[in-house]
Amino acid sequence: MNAWPRLGSTRPAAFRSTASLAVIAIVAGLAIPPMTTAEDTPAAAAPAQPAAPVRPVDFDTQVVPIFTKHGCNGGGCHGKSGGQNGFRLSLLGFEPGEDHDHLVKEARGRRISVAAPHESLLLLKAAAIVPHGGGKLIEPGSPSHEVIMRWIAEGAKPGDPAAPRVARIEVSPPELVMKPGGSQQLRVVAHLTDGTTEDVTRLTQYESNVPELASVDTAGLVSASPRNEGPPQSGTVAVMARYQSRVAVFRASLPLETPADKLPAPESFVRTFVDKHVLDGLVALKLPPSPVCDDATFLRRVTLDIAGRLPTLDESRAFLAETDAGKRDRLVDRLLASPDYADHFAMKWSAILRNKRANDELHRHGSYTFHEWIRDQLDQNVPYSEFVRGVIVASGETGENPAVTWYRQAADINQRVEDASQLFLGLRLQCARCHHHPFETWGTEDYFQLAAFFSRVGKKPGLQPGEERVFHSRGTAQASGPKGNHLAAVLGGKPAALTPDDDPREALVDWMTARDNPYFARALVNRYWKHFFGRGLVDPEDDMRLTNPATNPALLDALSAHFVEHGYDMKDLIRVICRSTTYQLASEPNEFNAADRQSFSRFYPRRLPAEVALDAIDRLTGKTTSFAGVLPGTRAVQLPDPGFANHFLTVFGRPNGDSACECERGGEANLAQSLHLINSTDILAKLADGRAAALAADTARDTAAKLDELYLVAVSRPATPEERASVEAYLASHAENRVAAWEDVVWSLLNTKEFLFTH
Repeated sequence: MNAWPRLGSTRPAAFRSTASLAVIAIVAGLAIPPMTTAEDTPAAAAPAQPAAPVRPVDFDTQVVPIFTKHGCNGGGCHGKSGGQNGFRLSLLGFEPGEDHDHLVKEARGRRISVAAPHESLLLLKAAAIVPHGGGKLIEPGSPSHEVIMRWIAEGAKPGDPAAPRVARIEVSPPELVMKPGGSQQLRVVAHLTDGTTEDVTRLTQYESNVPELASVDTAGLVSASPRNEGPPQSGTVAVMARYQSRVAVFRASLPLETPADKLPAPESFVRTFVDKHVLDGLVALKLPPSPVCDDATFLRRVTLDIAGRLPTLDESRAFLAETDAGKRDRLVDRLLASPDYADHFAMKWSAILRNKRANDELHRHGSYTFHEWIRDQLDQNVPYSEFVRGVIVASGETGENPAVTWYRQAADINQRVEDASQLFLGLRLQCARCHHHPFETWGTEDYFQLAAFFSRVGKKPGLQPGEERVFHSRGTAQASGPKGNHLAAVLGGKPAALTPDDDPREALVDWMTARDNPYFARALVNRYWKHFFGRGLVDPEDDMRLTNPATNPALLDALSAHFVEHGYDMKDLIRVICRSTTYQLASEPNEFNAADRQSFSRFYPRRLPAEVALDAIDRLTGKTTSFAGVLPGTRAVQLPDPGFANHFLTVFGRPNGDSACECERGGEANLAQSLHLINSTDILAKLADGRAAALAADTARDTAAKLDELYLVAVSRPATPEERASVEAYLASHAENRVAAWEDVVWSLLNTKEFLFTH
């Protein structure tokens, strides 16, 4: 870190400096706070100026932020529902009027002593002079202590409605390149509504989104992690700064010290605009990427990601035999044109649209038809904007319009606005239902204005047993919130011009799908990026906000613009992603990028989704899984909803459709999965009388040919010489029971990471 100036004063009684270099005025009067640099060279002396008149302490803008800074009004303390130990504050201070009443009027006023401010229970507890469950939060004599004591001495008055409010905050520096072990003190300035500014560094809350790369303390000092043993770390870090209801972000880049000749030249890396932006990020971080993967790896990876299945034996042989440079692009096109693409992505969308049966028999028809509707939309490549419109404005009942099934799961107005905003805008607004979003600009007014678009949705019994008819009722589009009714308005906009006869949902979708909407295209692009890379440019993929920025903002902007310009074409978006060099990089790390988790310098391996894994095991073993209620031969990825009991799918994290979050799908490996693969009766039954028995009975081919076929089915490549020698030795030593020996070979291959992961 650059040396910070030392602070001094020609009148020390007037100022004192804190450890975080904040200058605190002690008394009013004349004072000159000169600065000296680290080399003790005096800065030019400023002429003495009279200090500005001291204004009374304002409760809303000066006292409440102290409670927030020290965690008093947090969800784990007095800010939680019902408060704590008889004392309640509004969460994060978003209701200062209520906080004042709790402090001054409750408990017979014993928390505040205007006659003896220093004896106020509020200060005695905070300083732990009187036993306090939260421990010592404020040091006596500290700036926070002095502000609160002064407020009490001035009469403990409520906030002044005419006092200037915070319009925005600014953090400086806004971004910086940092070295391992380096540090940087942040400064936060609040811009008030009267045009003045105020340094609020010491009252701001800070949080790093990647603390393992760089942490931040309560005073705003950012410290980059030192270079430790192990793979070198690089990446970008966002530090959130929050003061009152305003947020700002500091971004730090932590590059490696890699020689320039280790980085690829643009002409060898860039195939699409995706690669250009990725390479720009890698060059900035001096992070060399892994090489491009081989054909077998790409074939298996892209087939699993687009079609949700293993390549067939014929596909593997044909693709590996091709030699021209365009074969990978043609493979992507073939997969997108196949019915398997629609099956796979219908599984994805059906899960996050919460298509499930509340009652197995009554709702089976609705869930089946909704899944088929989703699949048809994808198969016909209906523009994403029209797909979303079909869901949001759906009316009728399932027999005539299957998309109304979404309203069965999103049963009330809160679920509708929260699911729609999370799915289609990438915004998690659940917090704003009760209070201002702690990490965003949205409050309860924004929430209920958006909810008002769903306020005219009605339901009545349908013709089918157990089904409902969804309709639009005439009236004013408004929603009732904690502080009254709110007319329909889009986020950041004015109330919509709607007549009582208008369906407000149409106006909502018009705004969502407009070319200049800042959320709609970005949310889908980011969701699909995560599908293919295992991590979103913004992660989690449906939590897009200022304080959770993209690791590569330029790439997210470019992909979003391309998606809009190409008419919200989902297949085109997939094509752009899968044709890029970035997607085709090997998963094996080099000496520089083993620790990379955000810059896409290599492909990040991930475990197969539950349904895809079960289908892959069926393909490898030659034994299919049967599901009651669907046609024979239906694969797991083709199941219309999660209402099919299957232990494997449960253990491997199939989502239940209880939320709109893709996080409901379990992606982590665990002991139960390992035990199931090793010795469950299901797996043992699949091994018997399947592919292993056929291989054992095949005497027309030698072992090497049969092994190559087995490996092509499992991992889309022939066996290596080492693998072939090892397996042939094992089979030779168990010649007395060839079937059991081949079952062991299939079982061992089934349990490899190469088989169970997309890599």
